[in-house]
Amino acid sequence: MDEVSDLEGLVMPWLDKYIPQFSDLAYTACAIVLIILISVGIHFLLHRVVISWVGSRARGNQQIWRKAFFERKLFSRLALTLQGIIIYIQAGLWLENESTLLPLIQSTAHIWILLYGMLSLFSLLDALLDISRHKPAMRHFPLRGIFQSIKLIASIFIGLLIVSLLIGKSPLLLLSGLGAMTAVLMLVFKDPILGLVAGIQLSANNMLTVGDWLEMPKYGADGAVIDIGLTTVKVQNWDNTITTIPTYALISDSFKNWRGMSESGGRRLKRSLLLDSSSVHFLQTEDIHRLQRAQMLAPYLDEKVQELTQYNSNQQLDLSSLANGRRLTNIGTFRIYLERLLKSHPRIHQQMTLMVRQLEQTPNGIPVEIYAFTNTTSWVEYESIQGDIFDHIFAVLPEFGLRAHQAPTGYDMRALVRQSFDLQQVSPRQKIG
Repeated sequence: MDEVSDLEGLVMPWLDKYIPQFSDLAYTACAIVLIILISVGIHFLLHRVVISWVGSRARGNQQIWRKAFFERKLFSRLALTLQGIIIYIQAGLWLENESTLLPLIQSTAHIWILLYGMLSLFSLLDALLDISRHKPAMRHFPLRGIFQSIKLIASIFIGLLIVSLLIGKSPLLLLSGLGAMTAVLMLVFKDPILGLVAGIQLSANNMLTVGDWLEMPKYGADGAVIDIGLTTVKVQNWDNTITTIPTYALISDSFKNWRGMSESGGRRLKRSLLLDSSSVHFLQTEDIHRLQRAQMLAPYLDEKVQELTQYNSNQQLDLSSLANGRRLTNIGTFRIYLERLLKSHPRIHQQMTLMVRQLEQTPNGIPVEIYAFTNTTSWVEYESIQGDIFDHIFAVLPEFGLRAHQAPTGYDMRALVRQSFDLQQVSPRQKIG
């Protein structure tokens, strides 16, 4: 090379004159010192001047991409890659082709370039992932899993290049050898491959995104998704524990995503009240007069009483028998009261399904179910609203002559035993009297 000849023409006569027996060694040492000095100067210029200036601009700038690139050390790793390229070029410029150090320095610089080029790619992908988290439109894409797949492929490819460089063989020879190991590779990288495919399916079908409420009892997961990776999905449960689920399991197994509930603005309230069937009866006139004082029931009772009176009169029925005619029941009136209570409640969503229904009787009583939606999806507020509604329902039951079903407790048994004991203690005189 011309540059080598010029340097050799300037240095070698001087070395041959003063140290002729060590001229070649001294020339090589001078070339190495020159390479080191230039590399140190470039390193100082890039890292202490250029990158420091870029870092100060990035910290004071509100643009997300600048901060992301600097925090992920993209510029620093690109500078180190450039330094490797410069060392590689310098070795070819200053060292003779016959020098034994030339292939060693160039091979080391080559490996340096490959490694820091790969790390620069990793920094770029990490920075893009950070930027995507600030873009609402990109949040439902499983970019983390895709980027991890790219990192894995890049690592394998760079690893092959480094091995081929060290053994002095073509990378194509190694790739042809890997073809025979396809079955082994498929077994080793089974989880990443399945995770990549699952991540693409989750994204394409919009099945899961970071921040969704995921419920998967098989894996003990019930909480918010905090990370979707290549091989695992992390869920932070409501007790602040972390559950990891294989990504491919979200395709092969079923799970519940509560995102639809969160986006709808309403959360379902579906809860039953068990009533004692022996407390169900027809309403008497005094019962109707008492319930008409309730503002929500008065219009309904006035209309219903008039309707039933007219019907029974037209049919000329004997109302002395409870089997004849149509009458109001306390449980039916109670259901109407609950419907009107929910329709007037300020925290119940009025544009969603709202009903009170009576279910099939069970050995534990008659279930009366409330089916409605609150106008909030917050868990704490939802539980407070549900508790307030049922507090009121339990308290108002006696007004309708109804009782909630309850299995006998230890207190009931003790009261029964005590009553039986008191009866046995009655004196014979009291019994005769």
